[in-house]
Amino acid sequence: MLNLERLRTLDALARHGSVSGAAEGLHVTTSAVSQQLAKLEREVGQQLLAKNGRGVRLTDAGRLLAEHAARILSQVELAQSDLEAHRGEVVGELRLAAFPTAARGLFPAALSRLRKAHPGLRVTSRETEPEAAVLAVMRGDFDLAVVLDWYNRPLPMPDGLVKAVILDDTADIAMPVDHRYAERAEVDLEDFADDDWITWGENEFCHEWLIHTLRSKGIEPRVSHRAEEHPTQLALVSAGLGVCVAPRLGRGPLPEGVRAVPVRQSVRRQIYAVWRADADRRPSIRAAVEALQDAGGELG
Repeated sequence: MLNLERLRTLDALARHGSVSGAAEGLHVTTSAVSQQLAKLEREVGQQLLAKNGRGVRLTDAGRLLAEHAARILSQVELAQSDLEAHRGEVVGELRLAAFPTAARGLFPAALSRLRKAHPGLRVTSRETEPEAAVLAVMRGDFDLAVVLDWYNRPLPMPDGLVKAVILDDTADIAMPVDHRYAERAEVDLEDFADDDWITWGENEFCHEWLIHTLRSKGIEPRVSHRAEEHPTQLALVSAGLGVCVAPRLGRGPLPEGVRAVPVRQSVRRQIYAVWRADADRRPSIRAAVEALQDAGGELG
């Protein structure tokens, strides 16, 4: 009989494309992955992996078994969900991901609420950018991820996921206190056509949104500084080096020397949770979504 954990390891290799990627996704060592795959090859009596440069690739037999493994693991997920739903208890392990401002703004309150209400549930979390988090949920590396859509640019979402809205988050424009518009009650994005912009890393979803939005208004932005974390962006604003978009979720007190001004035509993003459809009946998923929505409601 095929060993389920070894099939899980093969599935992780097929999804991640490398032994190191599979090890990271499974939270084990590369040696453990190699050992499990070697045992699986002996178990089936066929070669499943072949060398490919410095890495490995699946053989025809390996791809065939990996396809079966994905279906088997999906059925196991469904079975676990049904059993949890039948028992009605919020127990076991739940792996969560969220982009940094959501992790900072939602997780402390939501996870504390979960721990108090469901002491039998073990929750782990990790900061992960939205696009990567969606893929990780699809791969089974996380059970639930908190991600976002900007008001004019949705995050690409594959089939097979369920979503629930957590909150709508408004974003302001952060600028130095001596900026020409710092005393305004509202501003337009077009007002900053000649300013230096501080933004996220290149190819990140939020950076791509900002560039798309400014260009749609006829502005070719002059990006002078990039930083993944909002506190770093705001520190650069405080130093007088430019302006940035400053969402309110997880923002905290502004640094000295920074003013955040609302945008006249509201710039906002919808924060929501996603999880696999085959895990939809798990009470732990439902409890986590409820706790996140409660935490989001307290911010509103």
